[in-house]
Amino acid sequence: MYQMTPEEKSYLDQYNIEDYDRPSIATDIVIFSILEEGEQDNFRKLPERALKILLIKRAAYPYKDCWALPGGFCRQGEDVLETAKRELYEETSVENAYLQLAGIFGEKDRDPRGWIISHTYMALFDGKNHKLRAGSDAWEAKWFTVRLSIKEQEKIIEQEQVHLSTLYELVLSHEESGICFCIQIREHKEFVQYHEKVQYEWISGEGMAFDHGKIIVHTLLQLRKQAKHDLRLAFDLVPEYFTLAQLQRTFELILDEKLITPNFRRKIADYVLETEKFVEGEGHRPAKLFKRNVEAFYS
Repeated sequence: MYQMTPEEKSYLDQYNIEDYDRPSIATDIVIFSILEEGEQDNFRKLPERALKILLIKRAAYPYKDCWALPGGFCRQGEDVLETAKRELYEETSVENAYLQLAGIFGEKDRDPRGWIISHTYMALFDGKNHKLRAGSDAWEAKWFTVRLSIKEQEKIIEQEQVHLSTLYELVLSHEESGICFCIQIREHKEFVQYHEKVQYEWISGEGMAFDHGKIIVHTLLQLRKQAKHDLRLAFDLVPEYFTLAQLQRTFELILDEKLITPNFRRKIADYVLETEKFVEGEGHRPAKLFKRNVEAFYS
């Protein structure tokens, strides 16, 4: 164990942490899930599915009645990961979801209440079998379909410095209620001596609280980037038993691109195990069900 010297003990006895400005620490959680869209009118077709995120309608100021990411402040003696797990459980009753730190946001004036630093986590789970916390007159949560597209891009190269400017359009929609947000966020990415620096600028859009539009764009881009390099990531968005078509569609929704089926199945082959189970209760020809190959995940 580390042993303090008498000089160090004397220094700490005189040290007063209240002499320094300190931020409040909070967590925000971008919860992704793949859920079915609307009513299915053709039993021969697979249900339409969409990538969704969970938003909370704020019941208190600031940003009362605006939609925001779930989250909250760290409690005394609680680290930020414990805060994220607690908040996730309180909103969804999910205890063991995939959680990963996606970014830290501490820009000046991001919160009108003061200096608040958000540790943002990305959560992934199959939302079909999990129910949200019961609503009340002062609380509301909904799954919003999320779509992110590029509207324009610009690249400027100056000697050893490169600046990439990308204008993204983020659309968040809830079909049943008709609520829809269209937000434009510009990503400024600089490479100085090959080192990357990224900032986000709010361009337009209303209805979202704080800087949560920026956070959603950043986290979704992180998810897309990781899914291309780590095929294990998307498995948290499918049930324990799944079809290969369902798994491929999950990747397509994350990446927002169509995949070539033979190529996809070749890449994913080591990560799945065929079972003796089939899809039940479907009008089309029953498809074989697969599960994770645990050895490939933890080798």
